[in-house]
Amino acid sequence: MTTDVDIAQAHTLEPITDIAERAGVPADALIPYGHYMAKVNAKRVAESNPGKVVLVTGVSPTPAGEGKSTVLIGLADALAKMGRNAMVALREPSLGPVMGIKGGAAGGGYSQVVPMENINLHFTGDFHAVTSATNTLAALIDNHIQKGNELGIDPRRITWQRCLDVNDRSLRRVVTGLGGPGDGVPTQTGFTITAASEIMAILGLASDLADLKERLANITVGLTFDKRPVTAGQLGAEGALATLLKEAINPNLVQTLGGTPALVHGGPFANIAHGCNTLLATRTAQNLSDIVLTEAGFGSDLGAEKFFDIKARYGDLDVAGAVVVATIRSMKYNAGVAKEDLTEENVNAVTEGIVNLERHVENVAKFGVTPVVAVNLFTSDTEAERNAVREWAERRGVALAECDVWGKGGDGAGELAETLLDNLSEGTSRQLYDPADGVENAIATIAREIYRAGKVEYSVNALRDLGTLKDNGFDTLPVCMSKTQYSFSEEPSLLGAPEGHTLHVRKLIPLTGAGFVVALTGEVMTMPGLPSKPAANNIDVDENGVVSGLF
Repeated sequence: MTTDVDIAQAHTLEPITDIAERAGVPADALIPYGHYMAKVNAKRVAESNPGKVVLVTGVSPTPAGEGKSTVLIGLADALAKMGRNAMVALREPSLGPVMGIKGGAAGGGYSQVVPMENINLHFTGDFHAVTSATNTLAALIDNHIQKGNELGIDPRRITWQRCLDVNDRSLRRVVTGLGGPGDGVPTQTGFTITAASEIMAILGLASDLADLKERLANITVGLTFDKRPVTAGQLGAEGALATLLKEAINPNLVQTLGGTPALVHGGPFANIAHGCNTLLATRTAQNLSDIVLTEAGFGSDLGAEKFFDIKARYGDLDVAGAVVVATIRSMKYNAGVAKEDLTEENVNAVTEGIVNLERHVENVAKFGVTPVVAVNLFTSDTEAERNAVREWAERRGVALAECDVWGKGGDGAGELAETLLDNLSEGTSRQLYDPADGVENAIATIAREIYRAGKVEYSVNALRDLGTLKDNGFDTLPVCMSKTQYSFSEEPSLLGAPEGHTLHVRKLIPLTGAGFVVALTGEVMTMPGLPSKPAANNIDVDENGVVSGLF
């Protein structure tokens, strides 16, 4: 069986200098990382009439996979084949899912960004830089307490955690400083996966190096004994942290299999972080192209909501179009069909489970953008099932196009490209709520309008956190919801389009450097664990350095 990595390795890549020239990247802005990857100094890319932003989102993910990034890449290649000046703006993959359950995250089949092995593994070191900066700040906090604690930091109220880009449940709760007076002050803490760390979020939202440094200084690391916030700036840490990130802030330039320029930069998760590629990469792509295809993680209830309410708000982005990626298999799964039976024809299940897709289309429209539905085809899809979806779209007045990008790349997305172009606007997108109305209002609005929850309940700890937010003036920040990706509710097994459920908020965490409040709901963890059969068990490298089993 031909795999994604087989296809990628068989492809002859173009030199990154040629890709940069095609994209219009000035020679003095290009920082090569070998022959096929580079960073782009965004400050040296001239501002121009910004290209139109198209957001690619999807239905609620299923174990069968929907191929959202694969569709985005194929769509970009299709637009390029039509002579359109299109550019891709994607997130960087995290080693957590690569080694865990999802495998690679650079597209698939003949619709990939390459070199896929590098992109999926260490790439240009951005994740390592974020990890180093995060752990440097943790060390500075502990050292400050050890050396006299001039700021009066309460070791019991340190909120800053270390991070590691690995799914390691054993690090969720740890105690540091054991061993005696010379080994530090014992502190109960834990690790967050790098993709969900605050510095990753800061990297994703910073507009330039000066803004990055200011955001780093604004990080709240904990509270004093009299419960006042302590910042990284008070520790004098922002200069060192910014220095560690001075190269990581530059967007990474690679290419698709079709030769379309792609900026792959930043990698926050969408279920426990804000789930978008960096604002700087999106803006740079806008300056270099007429159409920017970008994505937000998981479905409209997670990544897309955060794209509009956090990223677009801070970046003053106007979205001209959107694509909701769906599969016929996902519709059957949302009707309760088991994964092993999804390849069997079941028109009734398609018509029953399509409510999930319908809800995501409705959600995107609430942000002022009328989306196009992309049905990502699989060989098991039957004509009767496809007709059922087409009939639904016609009844609902939804623009729909089928595509086969895994097997055909850009050639399989021509209809989708035409449909998208026909539905592009000049940009009329909006946010769902006003942060000035408070965190409670923001959560209630998201729960009601996007999740269709009947009510929101706060735990005792969350109510205490809410009081702390108000006391310290953090109550008017946007909200980043942390919720399972598998359902509109907080219960992963509640499929389809549930309504009237209760959203339980168990904790509120102010990320004052990133500029939002994380609301933890349900049982979502900021440090995932590995599955019983990790993808890492399938990955290998031969004596010539050729990687296999990556996906």
